[in-house]
Amino acid sequence: MNDLEQLKALGFSQYEINCYLTLVTHHPANGSQLSKLSGIARSRIYDVLRNMTRKGLAMETESGLYVPLPPEELLKRLQAQFNGNIELLKKQLEAVSAETSYEYIWTIRGYAAVIQKAKEMIASASNELYVRLFPQAGSMLQRDLKTAARRGVGVRYIAMGEVPLAFDIQVIHPESHRLVEAIGGRSFDIIADRAEALVGIFESGKEEQTPINWTRNRWFIQANRDSLRHDFYHFFLNKVLDQGQMLSQHEQYIYDFIKADD
Repeated sequence: MNDLEQLKALGFSQYEINCYLTLVTHHPANGSQLSKLSGIARSRIYDVLRNMTRKGLAMETESGLYVPLPPEELLKRLQAQFNGNIELLKKQLEAVSAETSYEYIWTIRGYAAVIQKAKEMIASASNELYVRLFPQAGSMLQRDLKTAARRGVGVRYIAMGEVPLAFDIQVIHPESHRLVEAIGGRSFDIIADRAEALVGIFESGKEEQTPINWTRNRWFIQANRDSLRHDFYHFFLNKVLDQGQMLSQHEQYIYDFIKADD
């Protein structure tokens, strides 16, 4: 979105936008000068300037010249207005909304949109995060997850590929190398505080069109949280039964933790 479209979205007319942007780069200026520079007809320019003065976008000096509201001040006013409108809307919605459990399952499309939602969930988590991520998504969320861990959120991480261990409760899925072909894409799972889930599979070659599910449905959340817990067991069983190895002391600690974390 360019400057003109952004300002139009904030309630300014095309003439006001043209005049303001012209005035920012050429001031002080009179109506005749602004008409020539902005391309606004002289028959309209003074109506535009009166509206801009009324809205506080411009000011007429004693000599009949016009100066613009400084851009940084305009941004402050718009930000304050936006915040005020959001706060008012919040109060109105709280006053009229019926109690709801938000049992619906929504879909989000587009890799960037899903990552942004994941970042929001991680930032708002207060207790635990169960995550199952392939390396690409994991690298994009690594900083956010570490920040959450530093503020005391327990991160339970199943890495779908060879990545450095960064969390106390973390394993590498033993069959991640074949799962992309088996499931037709890369899974993406984040469960926050047993209260919110963002899960799905980015279909190979169709990542931008793939619907990823977001919900607060408690049964959906519980089922997907259990799925991630079972992948920890998959790791343990693979090591003990398939590889014939003993769990390390730390792996035993993870096993005991996951077993108790139902």
